[in-house]
Amino acid sequence: MAKKKHDPAAALAAVAEWITRDDAPTPPRATIAEAVRATLHTLEERAPGASVEVRVPPFAAIQCVEGPAHTRGTPPNVVEMDSRTWLRVAVGLEKVGENPRIALSGIRAGEIGRWLPMWSV
Repeated sequence: MAKKKHDPAAALAAVAEWITRDDAPTPPRATIAEAVRATLHTLEERAPGASVEVRVPPFAAIQCVEGPAHTRGTPPNVVEMDSRTWLRVAVGLEKVGENPRIALSGIRAGEIGRWLPMWSV
């Protein structure tokens, strides 16, 4: 099956929608899901590869960063965080290496910081 083409403008629109609702008690789940998936796909396109897995449960996970590809079992380089933290990192409100809510596992996990933030607010 061919991979779905990602629309960067749609990603930015999803992030803008999330930002306008981030201060609400709980933004709608659909808004969060769309923003997370769109930003992860944007990272996947900007940092192609399969040596680092970025997980934002329960919405999505991607593999990115050029280097040795991982194909089975638990990847050696994993970045995992909640959706709000991910979206704040994606727009530059927080940084990967400075946030205890971001789990970095493996020597290459921190490399995603080279591609973040993707947008600034």
